[in-house]
Amino acid sequence: MSTKEQSEEVIKDQHTEESVNAKDSATTENKEEVIEEKDELTVAQEALQSEKDKFLRLFAEFENYKKRTSKERIELFKTAGQEILQSMLPVLDDFDRAQKEIKKSEDEALKQGVDLIHNKLKETLKSKGLEVITVEAGDVFDADKHEAITQIPAPSEDLKGKIIDVIEKGYKLGEKTIRYPKVVTGN
Repeated sequence: MSTKEQSEEVIKDQHTEESVNAKDSATTENKEEVIEEKDELTVAQEALQSEKDKFLRLFAEFENYKKRTSKERIELFKTAGQEILQSMLPVLDDFDRAQKEIKKSEDEALKQGVDLIHNKLKETLKSKGLEVITVEAGDVFDADKHEAITQIPAPSEDLKGKIIDVIEKGYKLGEKTIRYPKVVTGN
């Protein structure tokens, strides 16, 4: 082989090598671009998922807030007249006492008139959510449901720890007790 041929061969080899290096370089650059694109896509997907999660949490928090305020509003409406109803309870107690005394009277028209007014008052208060807590003599005393005014010696053994007499009726407004029944218990 002549020197010229050798030179040409070396030049061809260099061109081939440069061509291969250029292809390798282009392939490497393409791979890096693909990797960068995948990384950017992954980052974008993670950011999107994070934003979706934030949105869902915020939405759930808002729904809980709406439910809570709605429930509070309903409770407020149920007990809105509580003060007025509580101030009416002594009047209702006096009316009950008066009715007991009027029943002793001979005048039937008076009895009927007072009964009508008494029933109308009770029904009006009942329509506003007021309920009587029923307690009778002989019921078991429960400190969570009754207010003991005093204790007296039980007239019989079976009345120990039980209610002997009801002094004042108790009332509930919806589910809330606004006045506990006042009772006398036996010991």
